[in-house]
Amino acid sequence: MCQAHFLRFVTSKDAEVEVLPWGPHEWLSRAGLTDAKQLQLVRVKMPPGQAHRFHRHPGFEEVLYYLEGRGEQWVGQEKRILGPGDVAHIPTNEVHGTYNVFDEPVTFLAILSPATYDGPALIDVSGEEPWRSLKEPLEL
Repeated sequence: MCQAHFLRFVTSKDAEVEVLPWGPHEWLSRAGLTDAKQLQLVRVKMPPGQAHRFHRHPGFEEVLYYLEGRGEQWVGQEKRILGPGDVAHIPTNEVHGTYNVFDEPVTFLAILSPATYDGPALIDVSGEEPWRSLKEPLEL
């Protein structure tokens, strides 16, 4: 995309929506949308009973900032219940997962760096040990 087409201001109507099994992702900054080289930003609204099961990002560091609702957040083998104003930092290639075990949706921002990476963006490890034994699948 020509640099003249990159957005400096992104409104809700400009966001790129990606529908994933664990909830819609509203991309507010990523390669092709903005000219950011080091940052990506996505707003995720996860319905009750959904989860982004244990996974890792080989090339991305991530920060999750909770806006609304509550989520069971795992970083490595440690978990916390997070809510509005809470943050989780996930180092590059660290296994993590977000589980909505509550009756209301949870909304959070995911900030990832860098903006681009040559390689798989995500590797699911939820079926591998010890991750499979740490968290039973949610009843959907």
